Amino acid sequence: MGHFKKFIFTVAVGLLALITEFVLHQPTWSYLLVAIVGGIMAFSMLIEMIKTLKSGKYGVDILAITAIVATLAVGEYWASLMVLIMLTGGDSLEDYAGRQASKELRALLNNSPQIAHKLVEHALVDIEVEQVQINDTLVVKPGEIVPVDGRVIEGESTFDESSLTGESAPVEKKMGDELMSGSINGDRSVKVRVDKLAADSQYQTIIKLVKESEAKPAEFVRMADRYAVPFTLIAYLIGGISWIITKDPVRFAEVLVVASPCPLILAAPIALVAGMSRSSRNGIVVKTGTTLEKLAQAKSFAFDKTGTITKGQLSIDQIVPVAQFSEKEFLQYVASAEQDSSHILARSILNEAKGKVNFLPVTNLEEVTGSGIKATINQKEIKIGRAEFAGTIPNDTSQTIIYVSLDNQYIGYMTFKDVVRTESKQTLSALKELGVQNLVMLTGDQQEIAEEIAHQVGITNVYAHCLPQDKISVLKNTKKEERPIVMVGDGVNDAPALAVADIGIAMGAHGSTAASESADAVILKDDLTRVSTAVKVAQDTMKIARQSVLIGIFICVGLMLVASTGVIPALLGAALQEVVDTVSILSALRAKNDQ
Repeated sequence: MGHFKKFIFTVAVGLLALITEFVLHQPTWSYLLVAIVGGIMAFSMLIEMIKTLKSGKYGVDILAITAIVATLAVGEYWASLMVLIMLTGGDSLEDYAGRQASKELRALLNNSPQIAHKLVEHALVDIEVEQVQINDTLVVKPGEIVPVDGRVIEGESTFDESSLTGESAPVEKKMGDELMSGSINGDRSVKVRVDKLAADSQYQTIIKLVKESEAKPAEFVRMADRYAVPFTLIAYLIGGISWIITKDPVRFAEVLVVASPCPLILAAPIALVAGMSRSSRNGIVVKTGTTLEKLAQAKSFAFDKTGTITKGQLSIDQIVPVAQFSEKEFLQYVASAEQDSSHILARSILNEAKGKVNFLPVTNLEEVTGSGIKATINQKEIKIGRAEFAGTIPNDTSQTIIYVSLDNQYIGYMTFKDVVRTESKQTLSALKELGVQNLVMLTGDQQEIAEEIAHQVGITNVYAHCLPQDKISVLKNTKKEERPIVMVGDGVNDAPALAVADIGIAMGAHGSTAASESADAVILKDDLTRVSTAVKVAQDTMKIARQSVLIGIFICVGLMLVASTGVIPALLGAALQEVVDTVSILSALRAKNDQ
C-alpha cells in the first residue's frame, strides 16, 4: 500500500473511531478499532526496521513503534491515532515534496520524442525514433522536439535548449550547426542530417541519467540515522526519568509522542532531491544524492586538458611566410586550398581566413595520406602538410605545425595551439574559494604545452604524456587527506578515469556518451563554470540538510523536556509533532532555491 493510501486509510479509521465513540457512545469499540489498526501499522514498521538492520543500517523507526505501543498501553488511543496520522501523512508529504522538488528532472522524461519525420524521395514518412538511422534526412516542424542528434542541412530557426542546458534564451541554428535531441524548434521547419542513433543521442543519454538518479536512493540519509541513535537514547532517557520520578507511565508515552522521528526521516532526503533539482536547473544532471554529499566535501579536482580546460579546437598561433610573401597572401593560398579539405586543421584555417581574404579557385585537390594535401591554384601546385612533403626541414617545436610549398618552392609555415577556455581560470579560482585544496591536470599532451596551459589557469600539479591507465593510477594514488577527488573530462579516453574517481564529472554538451555514462554528474552546457556551480549547489544542499535535521531534533528535544513535566497531553503532543514535521520539510525545501 502506498504512503498516501495508508494516510487515507488511517484518516478513515480515525473518522470511524470518532463516530463510534461520540455518536454511538461505544468507547471500547473505538479503542479496539484504533488498537487493531495501530498494531498492524506498528508490526509493519517493525518488519521494515528489521530489514533495515539486516542491511547494516540503523534508523529511528523504533521510536515511532514505541510511541504507538506506549500510548495504546496507557489508554491514550487518540494520541496513538494522531501518531499514526502524523507518520502516514508525513510520508505522503515527503512523496509530494520529492515530486515537486524533482519536477525539472521529470520534465525531461515527459518530453521524450517518439516520432520522427523522415524525408523519403521528397515525401515525409513518420517513423518511430528508434528506427532512425545515421545519415537519414529528417524534417523538424515548428514547435516540435528534435528527435535525435544531427546537423542542420537546410533552413534556419531558433531552438529552445533550456531543458538540456539550463540556458533560457533561444539559440539560433542555421545550416551546418549541430542540433541536440530534446531541443524544441521555434517557428520554422528545418531539414536535419542524422549524426547519432536515438539510443546514443544527447536526450536519451540524459533520460538514462535521470532514471538512474531517481532509481538510486541517496545514501546520505544515513547522516540522519547517525543522529538517530543519540536522539533515541535521549528520548528514552527523558521519558524513563519522568516515569520513575512521577510513577506515571503516561509521562513516558507523552514524551515518546513528541519524540516521533519524522524530522530525521524527512529532512535529509527532501533536501537532497531539492538540491538535485537545483542542479538540473543550472544545466547539471547529478545522478545520486551521494554525489552531492561527496561534492560538498571534495578536496581535490583533476582536469583533463583538451576539451575541458581548453576548447579542444586548435586555432592559428603564428603565420610565418618567407620574405617575398605577405601574411595575407600566404593565408589566402592556404585557406583556398583547404576549402574542401577534410584535413583536421582545415576548419581552424578557414575560421581565421573568413572575412580577411578572398578565396581563390582551386582545382585538382588531392589528399596524400600521411603527408598532407596538394592542389592547383593560379596554375601553381600548392602542397600543405609535413615538412618533407613541402620540401623543407622541420622546426624544433612542440606545437602543431604545417609547412607550405608553391611549385615545389617552400613558402612558409603555420603553427597552431589549443585555445584555453575563457572561463577556465575563473572556475579554478572559484573552486579554491569553495575550499578545494588540490588542483591537478591530467593530459596525454606534451609536458611543455601542458605546463604552459596549466600556468595560464592556475594549476600547479601537471601530469603529461598520460594514457588512460596513467590517469587511473594518479587518481588511485591520491592521498587520503586529499580525498574526495573529482575528475572532470569529456572524451572517450576519460571514461575509465571518471569511473575510478570518487566523483566523475563529464562535460556532456559535446563530450562522448561513454564519458557521460561513466560519470556521477554531467554538465549539459559547454561551460566549465558549471563545475564550480555544482560544488556550490552541493555545499548549500548539505548545509541546509544538516540545518533541517538539527532544527527538527532541537525542537523535539525541547518538546520532550516540556512533555516530561506533564504540561503537554499526549494528544496535543502528537499534533505539535505535525508542526515540527512541517518546519523541517519547509526548511529542507530551501535547497531547491538558488542561494
